[in-house]
Amino acid sequence: MLLKYYSLPLAYASLSLAVPLIRTRAVSELNQDAFKEAHKRDDSATRAFTNSQLQTSDGRCVFIDILSGDFRANLLPLQVGACGSTDGEGWDVITKGIHNDQAGQALVVSSLSNGCVSFDPRRTADQVHVFSCGGRADGGGQVSNSQLFAFNSTSKSVTLSLVPDNQAGSCLTVNGDRVQIANCQDGNKNQQFTFTGTSPSKGASSSSASSSSSTAASSATTAAEDVKATGDATPCAAASTVTETATVTVTVTDSKAAESTTSAAASTTSAAASTTSAAASAAASTAAAEGINTANIPTANPTSAVPVSRAGGTLVPTAVAESHQFDNTAKRAFTKASIKAPDGRCLFIDPTAGDFRENLIPVQLAECSGSPNEQFDLITAGKHNNQPGNTLIVSSLTNGCISFDPRRPADDQVTVFSCGGRADGEGQTDSAQLVPFTRGNTFVWAPVGARNESCLVAGGNGRVVGANCDNSADQVFTIVQ
Repeated sequence: MLLKYYSLPLAYASLSLAVPLIRTRAVSELNQDAFKEAHKRDDSATRAFTNSQLQTSDGRCVFIDILSGDFRANLLPLQVGACGSTDGEGWDVITKGIHNDQAGQALVVSSLSNGCVSFDPRRTADQVHVFSCGGRADGGGQVSNSQLFAFNSTSKSVTLSLVPDNQAGSCLTVNGDRVQIANCQDGNKNQQFTFTGTSPSKGASSSSASSSSSTAASSATTAAEDVKATGDATPCAAASTVTETATVTVTVTDSKAAESTTSAAASTTSAAASTTSAAASAAASTAAAEGINTANIPTANPTSAVPVSRAGGTLVPTAVAESHQFDNTAKRAFTKASIKAPDGRCLFIDPTAGDFRENLIPVQLAECSGSPNEQFDLITAGKHNNQPGNTLIVSSLTNGCISFDPRRPADDQVTVFSCGGRADGEGQTDSAQLVPFTRGNTFVWAPVGARNESCLVAGGNGRVVGANCDNSADQVFTIVQ
C-alpha cells in the first residue's frame, strides 16, 4: 500500500484535559558542538509545512524530547502526547533540498532539532526515530531513503499514511505513546497522521525556525536543568522516565486559516559535509603533509575524557566503548599486523584524531616502527562480515574498521569508523568497509561498496585516499606480520 493522503478542513472544539506526559530521557545534556554539526537547518529547502503539528487520528500530537536519544540528539524516539504540552511537536515537511532530491517524496523534519524522521529496520528497538538528515550521525550525509516518505499535496492540511521509502508495505503506526512500524492496513486509524498547518502553542515559532539550532540548544539546557532538579538522571546514565501531569487547553481552529509555508530555491549541493569537519580535515591534512609527529600521539587507547580533533572536542569513553566492541566470534586471517603502502610507509591511526566516539579517524601514513597505532586485524568472518571472500581491516588499537565514504571531502574519505557503519556500533555489515581478500600477504584495496571504481592509495597529503582503480603496483598494499 502506497501513501494515502486526503485534503481535509479540520475544526476541533476547544477542550481541557489532564493527562500524564511520559518522557523517556537517555542523556541529561547534549554535546553542543556535536549537536550543531549533526543538525543544520536547510535554509535552501522547499517546505510544504513549517512548524506544523503532526496529529494522530485521536487528536494527540507526535513530539520529540531532545534529551531522549544520544548526545548528538540522534535516535530520538517519536512519542505521542497531548497537543500543546511540549516544545518538540513542531514539524517541517521538506519536498526539496540538500537531503531530498527525489520528486514526490518528503522529509519530515523536527522544527526543534532539525533532525529527520527515520526508519531503520536494523535496530531492535525504536526503529522509528529522529536522526541527522542524510543518514550520517555527524551530519555529513546527503539523501537517505530511510527518511523519505511519499508526498504530493499542496493543501493547507493533509491526512496521510507515512510509508518509508526503504520499507514498502509498512506504515508508521501509533502504538500507545510511541510511533512504531507495522504492516499497512486499509482503514487503520492508527496509521493516519495529519499535518494541520497549525503551529504548536509551545516551542519555536516560524520566525525562530531559521535559528532552531540555538533554540534547540536552549531547550536542551533548560530540559537538562529540569532533569537534574528531579534527581532522575545523571550524565551518561541509563535512560530514565519522567512523568509530568499537565492540565492543558487545546484549541485548534480551521486549518485553512493557519497555513504556514515557505518556499526557497532548492540547493544543488552534491555533498553535505559540515564546516566543522571540513576545517578539522584541512588542519589534519596540513599536519600530515608536514609529517606525523608520532612522539606526541598516544600508543594506548585513551580511557579518559581527553581532547579530540573533531566534533565534540572531548572523548566520551562510554560512547567509545559502545561504538567499538571487540568481536570475540570473528575469524582473523591476521592479528596485529602492519599494512605497508606501496611507498613503504605504514598505515597509522591516531586515536585522538577523530570525534568523541573515536569515529572519523583519518588513516595516515608513517615510517614503520611497529607501534600499536600501526597494527590491524584482518577479519574474514564475524558479526560485521558475512561476505565470504572479503575482509574487514580493523584497528587493533581502537577496534574500528577502515571505511571508504566517497560522499566526504576528497582528502577525508578514508577513515576509521564503527564496524557495521553505524556511529553507535549497532550496524551489521557495511560494504564500504569490506575489501576482497582470500589469502596471501598482498592485496589491492578496492572497497566492495565502490564497485571496483575506486581503489585506496597513498595520497600526497600523508593520508590514504581514494583514486580510480588502474591495476598498477602503486595500488598494492602488503601485510607484514
